[in-house]
Amino acid sequence: MTAGFWVAVGQIILIDIVLGGDNAVVIALACRNLPPQQRKLGILYGTAGAIVLRVVLIAFALALLSVPYLKIGGALLLVWIGVKLMMPEGHDDHNISSSDKLWGAVKTVIIADLVMSVDNVIAIAGAAQGGGEHQLVLVIFGLLVSIPIIVAGSQLVLKLMTRFPIVITLGAMLLGWIAGQMAFTDPAVKPWLPTEKFWEYAAAAAGALLVLAIGKFIQSRAATPNTPG
Repeated sequence: MTAGFWVAVGQIILIDIVLGGDNAVVIALACRNLPPQQRKLGILYGTAGAIVLRVVLIAFALALLSVPYLKIGGALLLVWIGVKLMMPEGHDDHNISSSDKLWGAVKTVIIADLVMSVDNVIAIAGAAQGGGEHQLVLVIFGLLVSIPIIVAGSQLVLKLMTRFPIVITLGAMLLGWIAGQMAFTDPAVKPWLPTEKFWEYAAAAAGALLVLAIGKFIQSRAATPNTPG
């Protein structure tokens, strides 16, 4: 129960809240045609199945992050996800087939969550690296805390993101921070880099600033009207 453990748990919860909005919408869409008395069961069972599946995927990712150069690849993916998170988007029309049968809806929730969870898995595995030797424990704890927040308060979270865009920006920068840490601690480059903790934090800060800079640049380009040449 070190400070690093709790920082990692906090990061996992924030990642799931920021990246989990779409997942919460998918859960609602998949269960919308269930009878009212079964909707809560559909959400509960579907979420439980998604949590178990995600823990398995993250355990896999944690093992793979010891492979040289894989953390660098994951870091680049996180930077891309962070930049994409900052892009202005309309409300996507999720093509999710709902079911009027409980287990059909549960299956839809689990499959949709699997398809949409690549960003969460990579980000959470990266955040867990700061948690010391009990990485899978804090992953499970972070998920158990954050998933109910998303399911119960998904509409509130989505409204907060819409009303306070800074929440999105901070979430994107958090992904950049984790990306910087991942790249710095990759087994392929770690022997060549300084060992002081300061430089790891500097790399993390550079990752956060990189995501912010690229995101703001693309936002400004998107906001500039095209003038005929």
